This record gives sequence, C-alpha cells and structure tokens, in this order.
Amino acid sequence: MSFEGVSMLDLFAGTGSISFEFVSRGARDVTAVELAHQQQNFIISLSKQLGIRNLQLIRGDALKYINTCKIKYDFIYADPPYSMIELPLIPDLIFEHDLLKKDGWFVLEHSDKDDFSAHEHFVEHRHYGSVNFSFFR
Repeated sequence: MSFEGVSMLDLFAGTGSISFEFVSRGARDVTAVELAHQQQNFIISLSKQLGIRNLQLIRGDALKYINTCKIKYDFIYADPPYSMIELPLIPDLIFEHDLLKKDGWFVLEHSDKDDFSAHEHFVEHRHYGSVNFSFFR
C-alpha cells in the first residue's frame, strides 16, 4: 500500500513512531491521539525539530476521540495497551462511528489472547513474535 497522500489516524500514539513513519512515507496529514503528557511533549518536540507541519496532536483519550470524531481517514492504526479492558470493542467503535473512508484500512495491534477473525470487517491476521496485527476494511 502506498501511503502517499493518505489521511492517517494514529490512536494511542505513544511516542508517535507510527505517525512519524507515515509522515516520512508521504501521508498528506496525520492525526496522533495520545493521553500521556510525556509522550505528547516528545511528539511536539520532535515535530518542531524536524519541521513537520502535517502532524496534528490531539491531547486526550483515544476512546473519547473515536466517539466524537467527525473525520474519515484512509488509514487508522491503533496500538492500545494490551491490558485495556475496552480493547476488544475498538473495531466496533471505529465502524460504528464511520471513521474509515471507502477502501480505507484499520490496523489494530494486540496480544495473542484477542481474536478478531469473526468480526464482519476483519480481513487478515499477522503475527510477528509476541505482536499481533488484525486488519479490517
């Protein structure tokens, strides 16, 4: 998949590594949502250092953002804490709130205890070491 020109949402952005990767691959705009102040400050600092203007940081809770967002994205990536009780609900919330553009992709990082293969929008599962990714369309 080419990321050139896409609109991307990075939920539970942490240090923003995924957001910065998308910026470096030509994403038109990237929205990073992060709750932790230290990680927020890192994203802001690095964005300024690198002169990045197409990355917007939302300082707040990713689940609240999902529930109030009115924007559609080409690509959504979520890396919630694996122990998060609401983690299994995230795919439903993404599709209930219609956050993906037509032909958009949603990728959820999770532990091997979660199985999303029965979800109606599930496409595939990939496993790399102890990290699991479920892809949805």
